[in-house]
Amino acid sequence: MPIADPIAFITANTRVQTVPHAPEISLRLADEVTPIWRMTEEALKEIGLPPPFWAFAWAGGQGLARWLLDNPQEVQGKTVLDFAAGSGLVGIAAMKAGAASVLCADIDPFCEAALALNTALNGVEAAFTTDNLLHQPVPDVDVICAGDVFYEKPMADAVLAWLVEANARGIRVLVGDPMRTYFPKSGFELLAEYQVPTTRELEDMAVKRTRVWTMAGA
Repeated sequence: MPIADPIAFITANTRVQTVPHAPEISLRLADEVTPIWRMTEEALKEIGLPPPFWAFAWAGGQGLARWLLDNPQEVQGKTVLDFAAGSGLVGIAAMKAGAASVLCADIDPFCEAALALNTALNGVEAAFTTDNLLHQPVPDVDVICAGDVFYEKPMADAVLAWLVEANARGIRVLVGDPMRTYFPKSGFELLAEYQVPTTRELEDMAVKRTRVWTMAGA
């Protein structure tokens, strides 16, 4: 039975926390001990909930958010897509850095509720879509940001092909990734490297080396 009120569910299962590597931003996040993190995927499906990626500030997103806040000229006055947005962390960072507009995209409809809560917390606005953009032409934006998208091979392959197309159209592609298994070994230029606080329960370590990249030839 799908959850009728995602806003109420998220509010009940998270608390407002400062993002460790981007303390200018606060999000509604789950604690490590929160029951939703201990549920199996089968149990989540039974209550109508996809895996709650929106409830955690993942390392790649934290690194990319930090880089945008420190390099606001990258997005000032520009249109930005936060792809696979999750909590909306990167999109919120882009708005705080002066983006003209941000579209957050995620196929998990719970992310819309998480984004509504998190943008309100930070005094910014962003649009949202659940459309699977990988099945559509690359949108007409100036910058595409993608954090933590290379963790499964089928998705990684599809995302890479889509980003290559975006790059060929002259769109600035920015990626935050802690060197996950399927991050491409070529085609990207390193912009920054950070030691990002994370959680052992999700990442098996307390601090994760995270890098921010742009697509080569941009």
